[in-house]
Amino acid sequence: MTKATELHKKWLQDETYKAEYDALAEEFSLSSALISARSAANMTQSEVAEKMATSQSYVARLESGAVKPTIDALKRYATATGSRLTISLEHRP
Repeated sequence: MTKATELHKKWLQDETYKAEYDALAEEFSLSSALISARSAANMTQSEVAEKMATSQSYVARLESGAVKPTIDALKRYATATGSRLTISLEHRP
């Protein structure tokens, strides 16, 4: 186990850290889904950007969570990667 992983496990015991980490889970999930779609399409960020008619740096910012994408941007990303965009709302217990 890496030192970072060990620290993360330790910090998750702290309620404040865990709450902040959990709050970012949705953003991590979106970033992961975008990167997975691009990887499954065997495409580079530049190739996705070209199909989206945008810049590679914008695709990088989308994938890193640095920008909040619009539904239109997500649709264009999905189309560029040959993916289907689905959005769901789930009840929290």
